Amino acid sequence: MHIKTLDTGPFKLDGGAMFGVVPKTLWQRTNPADDRNLCEWALRNLLIETTDASGKPRLLLVDTGVGDKQDAKFMGFYDLPNGKTLPDAVQQAGYTLSDVTDVLLTHLHFDHAGGAVRWADAGRTRLEPTFPRATYWSHSQQWAWAMQPNPRERATYLRENIMPLHESGQLRFSDQHELGIPGIELLYVDGHTEKMLMPKIETNGQTLLFCADLIPSASHVPVPYVMGYDVRPLLTMDEKTQYLTRAVQENWLLVFDHDPTCEAATVEQTEKGVRVKEKGPLAEFI
Repeated sequence: MHIKTLDTGPFKLDGGAMFGVVPKTLWQRTNPADDRNLCEWALRNLLIETTDASGKPRLLLVDTGVGDKQDAKFMGFYDLPNGKTLPDAVQQAGYTLSDVTDVLLTHLHFDHAGGAVRWADAGRTRLEPTFPRATYWSHSQQWAWAMQPNPRERATYLRENIMPLHESGQLRFSDQHELGIPGIELLYVDGHTEKMLMPKIETNGQTLLFCADLIPSASHVPVPYVMGYDVRPLLTMDEKTQYLTRAVQENWLLVFDHDPTCEAATVEQTEKGVRVKEKGPLAEFI
């Protein structure tokens, strides 16, 4: 199994929204804000080259970033575009879009699912899945949540990002079909949004957890550091406690989707709770 990170950031989000009730005097030490109170974040995806149970090659992409099909007003809210695209990142990693066999969408918020779909023509009249041969994976309850979004999340579930996946026939639900890849287990949490999936990956004697938006950055490792975007923040704290405890006990490597500088980290128990132990590029750990 070979694992690479693909980075299609940076983009910007409000610092207060990213840290919830944590005071700015604390979070700005690690994530300084600009004059609009926006902090810089990454759009980090994983690319996993492996085989399934029958020995068939599989190339999995975990999340797809924002993409580039939204209008200038929308993109301007997040200081996009930034000159980086997901197709370029895949090609720079040595693959074509047709090589990707599976796309795991941790959840369907625009900054995770936006790159799953692209304009099919120069006139921007028709949308199509970005990866023509891939199976796209989501949980059926997350899909239902996106189809009838609550008022809190309505602005982040964009139908143009996800309906073409259903219409193409390339969408499968991970709770109804087996992924069928040894070494990859899909875990589910409900604090950030309904049935967000996190791939837990076993490779070369190591356990990696792609944390999605349960722990979006190394700065969010302390349990009270919960995003204002979360629909069930108290549940997020319970879920963080559960998985951080396992990460300490079983020496997991955590991979962060939004940390602007830190791709991965190990954690340890301290007098103040679980904290980052070692951090750096993913390649240095595996």
